[in-house]
Amino acid sequence: MFETIKDLVANFSSWVWDWPLLILLIGGGIFFLFYSRFTPFLYFKHAIEILRGKYDDDSDPGQLTHFQALSSAIAATVGMGNISGVAVAIVMGGPGAVFWMWISALIGMATKFYTCSLAVMYRSQDEKGTLLSGPMYVISNGLGKGWKPLAIFFALAGLIGTLPAFTANQLTQTLVDVMDWEDGYKLYIGIVLAVIASLVILGGIKRIGIVASKLVPFMVILYFITVITILILQIEVIPEMFMLIFSDAFSGEAVAGGSLGYLIKNGVKRAAFSNEAGIGTAPMMHGTAKTNEPIREGLVAMIGPAIDTLLVCTLTALAILSTGVWKKTDDNGISLTLEAFNSVLPYGLGDIVVVVMVLVFAFSTLFSYSYYGTVCLGFLTKPKYGKYYNYIYIISIVAAAVVKVEFAIDLIDSAFALMAIPTVISGLFLAPKVNAKAREYFRKLKI
Repeated sequence: MFETIKDLVANFSSWVWDWPLLILLIGGGIFFLFYSRFTPFLYFKHAIEILRGKYDDDSDPGQLTHFQALSSAIAATVGMGNISGVAVAIVMGGPGAVFWMWISALIGMATKFYTCSLAVMYRSQDEKGTLLSGPMYVISNGLGKGWKPLAIFFALAGLIGTLPAFTANQLTQTLVDVMDWEDGYKLYIGIVLAVIASLVILGGIKRIGIVASKLVPFMVILYFITVITILILQIEVIPEMFMLIFSDAFSGEAVAGGSLGYLIKNGVKRAAFSNEAGIGTAPMMHGTAKTNEPIREGLVAMIGPAIDTLLVCTLTALAILSTGVWKKTDDNGISLTLEAFNSVLPYGLGDIVVVVMVLVFAFSTLFSYSYYGTVCLGFLTKPKYGKYYNYIYIISIVAAAVVKVEFAIDLIDSAFALMAIPTVISGLFLAPKVNAKAREYFRKLKI
């Protein structure tokens, strides 16, 4: 029975991630980039000032500061997709997939600017006055009641897309690999992970925001130092790796069958999994920011893909490529990244570093994703019932720990594809509203 389900999910994932969806994601992002007149790049300095708290006002409505909102969103995106997702991209698409991840991230910055600005413009409140946001509220409040089925479609897909299938799976696999345990231990690891995650998850969005704002700077800096160390040790081959990425990006020689189209699709898919631009998850978090200025939060949100894909994913890719392990192993996902680290770092140090990084990255993702699911369920029922998703989520951590990584990847890829459709469509229709707000915002600030 499970094998049948696994095959159906795999076939659907392959079918849905074809050119129509890629054109929507990439084409939509290119439209946003030019329609905004490159706003995400021209005002990057201003975005950093906002992030540093220069414009924070405790009297503004919302639950999280700009920094906490970005930290929570990055906690969800800078996770297993950056450590093992990059490895999956290289195994499936070769070094050239990294180039298409970069292109997708640059375009994704504009997409996040629009979708997260809209999330603040069209957010709602529950009966307690708590702000709720996301593409489903953007569609309902911005496009009108006639578009409600599209909002429901996003929320239903979101219930699956926000499950911890990939994250819990790869965290469990890391511990099994490093500790040299039997696969039978995965169930017990899953139970322990579920218990730990529940301590934060059941505390609600504010506790998630506080924990994320502490974890994210630590994890990015520690990972940066570790990978830079590996790259310094491999410094003589780094220029060659960049050349390999660029040359393979247009040849597809490292891909089975040599298909350039497959290479592009794989790179874009893995970038979407990594930075989630256009998927619709980040707007749910950024929409809770304490601000009355939608454009301000849109500018903060665009920093996400830059940190996530252009920085962290690139470091991981260079570490894997420079060691050469991707050419001579059948490993995939976290196992490949672990092998790459161990091939360069002193004996045992690679294991320790990867375990620490995976624990921090995975838990930060687990905490944030639970919130996304509660918002989706709250929209489909009533906001007060959204909290019950947490119990489904906690149980699913245990289940995710024991499934095959291929199933976890296909499941989340499928759900992300379905979530992207209403997110990008609503963004395209409401883009003029964002531009009008942007003109007003920058005129007021005289920037």
